[in-house]
Amino acid sequence: MKRFAGKRVLVTGGAGFIGSNLTDRLVEEGAEVTVLDDLFTGRRENIRHLDGIRFIEGSVTRFDLVSRLVQESEIVFNLAVRNIIVSTRSPRLDFLVNTGGVFNVLLAAKKHGIEKIVYASSASVYGNARYIPVNEDDRLSIINPYAASKLSGENFCSSFFETYGVPVVILRYSNVYGLNQSPTNPYCGVVSKFFEKLMNGLPPLIHGDGEQTRDFTYVSDVVEATLMAALNPKAVGDIFNVGSGRETSVNKLARTILSIFGSSQKPVHIDRRDIDNIRRRVVNIEKIRRIMRWTPRISLKEGLTRTFEWLRSVEASDEPISPKIPVTSEIEDPDAESPECQGAAAP
Repeated sequence: MKRFAGKRVLVTGGAGFIGSNLTDRLVEEGAEVTVLDDLFTGRRENIRHLDGIRFIEGSVTRFDLVSRLVQESEIVFNLAVRNIIVSTRSPRLDFLVNTGGVFNVLLAAKKHGIEKIVYASSASVYGNARYIPVNEDDRLSIINPYAASKLSGENFCSSFFETYGVPVVILRYSNVYGLNQSPTNPYCGVVSKFFEKLMNGLPPLIHGDGEQTRDFTYVSDVVEATLMAALNPKAVGDIFNVGSGRETSVNKLARTILSIFGSSQKPVHIDRRDIDNIRRRVVNIEKIRRIMRWTPRISLKEGLTRTFEWLRSVEASDEPISPKIPVTSEIEDPDAESPECQGAAAP
């Protein structure tokens, strides 16, 4: 049975990395999908193969546009975001998109009524956690503008739920990787960057000693958690970590990728200038296991292998992703908002 059959669904940031994977699954699940993305880091090629979706090129900073699309929808997945690198370089844009965008979605939901909003937040709100693994109710540590904007979005979600009864679920994603995380995107994650170096005959670059750890989570697991959050009534008004629950050092990640690639290259260590200067990160996923019966299924090695196979298929093709089926498309007037207000790329 298709879980979203006939459901009218809006995915903001739906042409980006996670958003396009989510959109793909929603189509499989029978949903009528509208994608809103300004293509800052999103790519039309990520969703062109999907039959029957509606694509709108525009920004979540446009309340009139967001309000119209929310009114037409039953469920909203809010994945529109400026990522951590862009946010640090331009905190004003970070605020307009990451905080202002979700506020627009919530305001529209309050006005029109909606079945569910799923808000994609980030484990970045934990900063350098005092305890590992980190729980949803542990102390938060905001060390960059990106984390500040994601937490602000969470706070607006919670306040709209408590004050107006807007049904929202907050998910804190942890270091997502996998298909559609294109290495041609300068803001892609470390997994794609390592593979890109190797595919170009170069060694992977590791910032610092490489013993910093992260909780790497394969994108299909994240998508499944996101879908389940939209369907589970017990999730409303709550916050959930979404991760693998396993702590992996960057050194181990590099060794695993080198093994999968079949390379004898040795990683090169450079001075650490990481704006996400976290020494250790792994999230506790017991809460989402207990309440939503979700558990990650893809191991790190399997996820990296799938990612490598996808990257090889992309490299071998004439186009990054073959646009076989046109997407029904609308383009909002680009002059309706000043250029600095545009930004709706998937996280």
